[in-house]
Amino acid sequence: QVHLVESGGGLVQAGGSLRLSCAASGWTLYRYTLGWFRQAIGKEREFVGAITARSGASANYSDSLKDRATISRVNANNTVVLQMVKMKPEDTAVYYCAAGRSGRYDFWGQGTHVTVSS
Repeated sequence: QVHLVESGGGLVQAGGSLRLSCAASGWTLYRYTLGWFRQAIGKEREFVGAITARSGASANYSDSLKDRATISRVNANNTVVLQMVKMKPEDTAVYYCAAGRSGRYDFWGQGTHVTVSS
């Protein structure tokens, strides 16, 4: 059973930075792509970015966030990190990490709340 746990959410000032972590089963990062998504109140879930979790892994991002978001692997590859800069009030959302293969995400964390103050 794949287990994903997000952490690092909270209150962020507009213009500030964000760092979220997703801890997963060790083997997961060798077998799955790890993605970040977010969902704001009244809006559909939005793709933020993803990383392949392989040696020499590549990352890809939503066009709207590619200039502000970075995804990386840390802690012996059992954790994937989302970093964002220049946070805006419209970035307020619940952020989720997910694991998937072949373009489909099958496993999801419970999410972590991020609130950006005006």
